[in-house]
Amino acid sequence: MTILLVPGYMLDATLWDDVRERLAPFGPLAHADLRHDSTIEDLARRALAEAPPSFILVGFSMGGYVAREMLRQAPGRVRALVLIATSTRPDSDAVRLRKRTVVKASPSVSFAGLSRTAIASSLHPRERDNEALIERVRMMGVRLGGEAFRNQSMVERPGDLHLLGEIRCPTLVIAAGHDGLRSLDEVREMHAAIAGAQFALIEDSGHMIPLEAPETLCDVLVPWLEALTSR
Repeated sequence: MTILLVPGYMLDATLWDDVRERLAPFGPLAHADLRHDSTIEDLARRALAEAPPSFILVGFSMGGYVAREMLRQAPGRVRALVLIATSTRPDSDAVRLRKRTVVKASPSVSFAGLSRTAIASSLHPRERDNEALIERVRMMGVRLGGEAFRNQSMVERPGDLHLLGEIRCPTLVIAAGHDGLRSLDEVREMHAAIAGAQFALIEDSGHMIPLEAPETLCDVLVPWLEALTSR
């Protein structure tokens, strides 16, 4: 069974490099391409068009919003759902203002990746001076480029808490204990709204769980996938 991995804002497929080896035994790994569209609906539509007929769906951060929209558009194709460090809440006014500022910037302005400050603020406090990790995240944005930056900055993240009761597939919700972007309350309310969902807290990580705590993430994912695939 293919595992379809959906990255977050200005992150590429290398987000998953440190978990790839332990996930590979469960089936081929595929990656959603979030470079080209500027709405959650269109991002989900493109990902579905490029995906196999059925798959296990894993969404990280913004990718969690895309993953849930994919499930709404094609519920019969999603065998199971994993939501990592994400939320169901809509963008705040401050976030909308920042996005509008990006969109208004000249397309000719060279894009050098997300700022060091923005990246560091998402990490566990002990990692905020980890220059190698910060550079790893920044370079994902550089590879995606300025057009993807503008496209993703136009994406409105609507609140969908009221729709979570429609989710019927096996679901695992994973939170970080030191997430500077998504509060534990946000993740717990999402978990509570999905019938039968399992929950895991990776206490010793910031928002970037696949980079900050890949082994612990796999320690959560692997048993869940083993139970799922043994059914």
